[in-house]
Amino acid sequence: LKAPSRDHPALYRDLLRTNRVHWIAEEPPAELVREKMMECHFRFRHQMALVPCVLTLNQDGSVWVTLVKPARAITPGQFAVFYKGDECLGSGKILRMGPSVYTLQQGKNQEESPKKEEIDKIEPAT
Repeated sequence: LKAPSRDHPALYRDLLRTNRVHWIAEEPPAELVREKMMECHFRFRHQMALVPCVLTLNQDGSVWVTLVKPARAITPGQFAVFYKGDECLGSGKILRMGPSVYTLQQGKNQEESPKKEEIDKIEPAT
């Protein structure tokens, strides 16, 4: 997909799935095991700012990562690295991504605007 501009909504996503995460200190962190979810931060490029996210643990040790706000140009094969404060918790390879902001906007627009046929069916108020 070649987006029309650097900031096109097709480049932004707020959901991704990793493979089995390699945890550094605790395998996986107790909070994540207990709650099945955990707030932390992540990055997928070396010098990018940390992005707040929520991890959801899957049975196979992979995680779904839900970003607080969509991030640009996430690509399968990159590594998602997770942090709590200054501590690096671990990392996992990005396998799959949720729909882009563009796709979500398209879906929303279709739901909100009724089709012409549906408008024609509506009886005028008397």
